[in-house]
Amino acid sequence: MSDWKELTQLKVEISDHIAVMTLDSPPVNALTRTLNDELTWALDRVSEMDAVRVVVLTGAGKVFCAGADLKGRADVIKGPGDLLAHSRRTRECFHAIRECAKPVICAINGVALGSGLAMAASSDLLLCSDKASLGLPEVDVGLLGGSRHAMRLFNHTQLRHMMLTGYRMPGAELYRLGIVLACTSPEELMPTAMQLAAVIASKSPVSTRMGKHTMNVVEDMSLRDGYRYEQDMTAQIAKTDDAKEAQLAFKEKRAPVFTGR
Repeated sequence: MSDWKELTQLKVEISDHIAVMTLDSPPVNALTRTLNDELTWALDRVSEMDAVRVVVLTGAGKVFCAGADLKGRADVIKGPGDLLAHSRRTRECFHAIRECAKPVICAINGVALGSGLAMAASSDLLLCSDKASLGLPEVDVGLLGGSRHAMRLFNHTQLRHMMLTGYRMPGAELYRLGIVLACTSPEELMPTAMQLAAVIASKSPVSTRMGKHTMNVVEDMSLRDGYRYEQDMTAQIAKTDDAKEAQLAFKEKRAPVFTGR
């Protein structure tokens, strides 16, 4: 792929430093090989685009992502090595979200199952509508997967309940447990996500980029090592033009004008 117009199962719209990526693989936005590859490509591309400071990820229609494309599995896995390649592509799709240089807001418009849950768990900020739910249905189709990503969202008992029974946690409960920032009506989901995206886009892209990278790195570190790393990153940010502009704007009581340098 070399252009946004070549995408067939992912819609990308960029304006005001916000990239809205919409999963569009009817009827239930299953993670096909095509969607997997297009999403990975798009996230890698915006990571190096100065015009984008934040990503909003959502699904077309009434479903966010119903999980892996089981119907197309036979077309992808035909011989020796195909399963390993397929597994690698899937892993990298989720990591493309987590490792995207720009913060990713996941606006969960409907059910997010299996791979859909992993996408949400790999994002930085989660919002959902009251029609949304998160679940791990693998127990009902003879598969496993997604629980390690889900550990970033759910506690021990909640996760094992979901994995061993196929329970889908609804949006209202996700909000009550603090897993999502807000649970809105379907009509208010994207306006709420865009409002949050606009706030992030107004910040220094250097700070949001380095902030996300730092949080990813220190997530599995000890308290001492993690905070030391964060202090080192703070020292680097302090040397940037954006940091100097932020301090000057604060002193002059005006809105800062960031350049991303």
